[in-house]
Amino acid sequence: MIEGQHGLTWPRWQRVAKAVEDLGFAGLYRSDHFTNAGPPDLDSLELWVSLTWLAANTKRIEFGPLVSPVSFRHPAMTVRMATAVDDLSGGRLTLGLGAGWQEREHAHFGFDLLSLRERFDRLDEGLAVVELLLREEQPASFSGQYFRLRDAVLLPRPQRPGGPPILIGGNGLRRTLPLASRYASQWNAVSVPPPRFADLNARLTRLLTARGRDPSSVHRSLMTGLAFGRSDAEVQTRLRGRRPEDLLARGVVNGTSGAVVDQLGRLAEAGVQRVMLQWLDLDDLDGLEALAHAVL
Repeated sequence: MIEGQHGLTWPRWQRVAKAVEDLGFAGLYRSDHFTNAGPPDLDSLELWVSLTWLAANTKRIEFGPLVSPVSFRHPAMTVRMATAVDDLSGGRLTLGLGAGWQEREHAHFGFDLLSLRERFDRLDEGLAVVELLLREEQPASFSGQYFRLRDAVLLPRPQRPGGPPILIGGNGLRRTLPLASRYASQWNAVSVPPPRFADLNARLTRLLTARGRDPSSVHRSLMTGLAFGRSDAEVQTRLRGRRPEDLLARGVVNGTSGAVVDQLGRLAEAGVQRVMLQWLDLDDLDGLEALAHAVL
């Protein structure tokens, strides 16, 4: 998983995508932001343009946004783009959707972030719009506070039955997990250690059961940080003065290959079915190759 607002350009994106495909990783995921949470502003390649290129220029890896906010992307347009990109890729896109959180980009580009409660109300409506357009083959209508449809139909229909799977990311007990239990095909936790993931996972299972959904129908994944090195000295450089135990307490995977494999194993035991590891240095393809050879 890479942060697209941290200097992502076409050459970097193309190099990373080729490396991820060739090295055997399961997928490539990226954030959807206009700019950084704090200055300085860096290059930020537009999400859906970049995913369209990825769909046409890779053959194996899965991919998608972690996550695309409804705060600055209308869900009807997002689902139109997502189904087209999914079709182009042969069914490899996961559509991650979120409420939006970064105040700076919303202020810079004139989008209303809203209060936390209103953000999640808007996300709830956005998910309902996406689900309606994916499910209904006949023109459908929706009347909400934030989004409205009138006799709207998604054409062409998605090639994949039901369209791309919906991912909802976050750890929130009051809104995020209930929304995931209603709409998601995949829940993506963010930077939590194995015991916390297990607790959240069990809560989601209870919510799904109460809603009458098969708990196994929702894939469970985790996005978290990574400080990997080929040697203890390289790990220390990656840690930048942080203590390994402090990072582990925050769910950040760190260490040489043996430690990373052990930590991934503990996450699997806690119920994690896929881990999206943040790779923040977009030019460090040697390190990415070392991770693939040592860990995969």
